Amino acid sequence: MADADRHKWHFTSPGLWIYVFFCFYTTLIFLVSRSCPVRGDITDGNTEHLKREHSLMKPYQGVGSSPSSQWDFWGSTLVTSSYVRLTPDEKSKQGSIWNTVPCHLKDWEMHVHFKVHGSGKKNLHGDGIAVWYTKDRLHPGSVFGSQDQFLGLALFVDTFRNDLHGMDRSFPYISAMVNNGSVNYDHGKDGRASELGGCSAEIRNREHDTYLAIRYSRGRLTVMIDVEDKNEWKECIDIGGVRLPTGYFFGASAATGDLSDNHDIISMKLYQLMVEHTPEEENLDWTKIEPSVSLLKSPKDNIDDPTGNFRGTPLTGWKVFLLLLCALLGIVVCAVVGAVVFQKRQERNKRFY
Repeated sequence: MADADRHKWHFTSPGLWIYVFFCFYTTLIFLVSRSCPVRGDITDGNTEHLKREHSLMKPYQGVGSSPSSQWDFWGSTLVTSSYVRLTPDEKSKQGSIWNTVPCHLKDWEMHVHFKVHGSGKKNLHGDGIAVWYTKDRLHPGSVFGSQDQFLGLALFVDTFRNDLHGMDRSFPYISAMVNNGSVNYDHGKDGRASELGGCSAEIRNREHDTYLAIRYSRGRLTVMIDVEDKNEWKECIDIGGVRLPTGYFFGASAATGDLSDNHDIISMKLYQLMVEHTPEEENLDWTKIEPSVSLLKSPKDNIDDPTGNFRGTPLTGWKVFLLLLCALLGIVVCAVVGAVVFQKRQERNKRFY
């Protein structure tokens, strides 16, 4: 009887179940951390890192066409003491505002306080705002009031759906694009072919403030939004392998067509990120870098970032199933290992009796 009891697994032992619970808890925490969107390490807006020569803030004293101005504007743009209105709520308007000082920071973060509002009802408004970091400035065009085939980075806040077949996303929709001057933005498809990533966001006619943050550091582009009046950032885009040169200009533009909205910029604040670079990176002529993204597939099809980081996408049914399956397998493995270890310990202890 003693020999039979010796080889039984003592599943009623409190120590074994504590071990199994610990394995389950750590496995669950790991899966949750991998599946939930990760909030980016967005700066808290330290004033010592604020670059005023690249920032647009009330009361907008540095805005104008004088030689000393740091911001210049074009088109329907109206500068008031409270906001910069790129377009009024009128048809067929275009406006933009551009920093006149080229940015030579390798690592930076731009915070944009904006507001989109108008009298149009649901789905009867447009077209949206674009935030730019490009080689050329003050070039009107067809892409939200600025030129197509640009050199640099663009972030689009698109408020109107043009592609009626693309019903898998809701509008307004925020997306990013990097261009070396050879790619056209396809309005008819809402820019899907050149999109690096994006997210839907309810930003129109909100009673509270709406913000977005664009971070570029060590080849990684991260876009966060704060549009729910919760005073916290939510990840929208996160992708590596992005190469942007220094010496480009920041700007913002907007456009209306048959439908319209007020497109307002309240502030654009640029912060320098204190990042160490290797000697090779420091000796590189960053002004000669060609804007590019190291994608294994086309931007439209890319989901997994080739740098090894998973880009935030909604969890589909099969992903949830795989996560649950992995959790179950992890629990089983932990239980078996724990049982074997516990049995060996019991056998070792009985040898001393």
